Amino acid sequence: MARSKVTIVGAGNVGATCAHWIATRELADVVLVDIVKGVPQGKALDLLEASPVMKYDLSIIGTNSYEETANSDVVVITAGVPRKKDPVTGQFPSRDDLVRTNQKIVGDVTKEVVKYSPNAVIIVVSNPLDAMCHVVLNESGFPAERVIGQAGSLDTARYKTFIAQELGVSVRDVHGMVLGGHGDTMVPLPRHTSVAGIPVRELMAEDKLQEIIKRARNGGGEIVGLIGVSAWYAPAAGTVEMVEAVIRDQKRIIPSAVLLNGQYGYNGLYIGVPAILGANGVEKIIEMELNVEEKGMLDISAKAVQDVVGVLGY
Repeated sequence: MARSKVTIVGAGNVGATCAHWIATRELADVVLVDIVKGVPQGKALDLLEASPVMKYDLSIIGTNSYEETANSDVVVITAGVPRKKDPVTGQFPSRDDLVRTNQKIVGDVTKEVVKYSPNAVIIVVSNPLDAMCHVVLNESGFPAERVIGQAGSLDTARYKTFIAQELGVSVRDVHGMVLGGHGDTMVPLPRHTSVAGIPVRELMAEDKLQEIIKRARNGGGEIVGLIGVSAWYAPAAGTVEMVEAVIRDQKRIIPSAVLLNGQYGYNGLYIGVPAILGANGVEKIIEMELNVEEKGMLDISAKAVQDVVGVLGY
């Protein structure tokens, strides 16, 4: 049986770490694409040279063009520019400028991806995440179930990590998820969070839980503050969880940025909600019953997403 094939566009920290974990799990052959000559080739070769030691057996190649990505089952898009200070003025670019810059980059990447892999499932990691999902959907012409954004998996992982740390328990026993946009407008669901089936509010004080929620919302910012650049291990892990669900047709329920058409009261907007991921991409969107407070937070999150999407001009 032919092995599955995953293309990762962008050989920076997140892209290369995705390739690393896909290889160690032996999920698929990997093609690493980047515009910088030598970088994807070098990182792919380095990973390949680790295979005799780590005992994975697959093809890992790096390239600056898209021909070798042909017939990929899954394509992960991490390409785009981060939000960083201008070295001369010391100013950050405006949100709108950043959105338009990444719209051009992600749009161009999508056209190339679709040309060579018309049946792929695309997982979007580029920021601003929810808006870039709209770019990929628009430029690809794919059905919405084959364009999915990765954010909820990462935010949920941070949320669970901090709960496990606080309680001194295994992360394996922490169950829960978050909804909404990535970062500041993340919607926590403590009402649906448990530790080995025990509601989390029975195990910790409310003020401690709210501190954890605040820390999870600012998870990316905390890491930027410590090392000066965005995180890559946890974002890559969250992405590979989604890749594995698709490649292995696992029917995993993973909070993902998906296009809503009526669910939760929104139409034509990418928002993070629980979805069943399998070989066809998004196989079902799960509509939870939210209370007034949770729906209010999701409305705020949806408004923030809509504001950024509005910049795209679609």
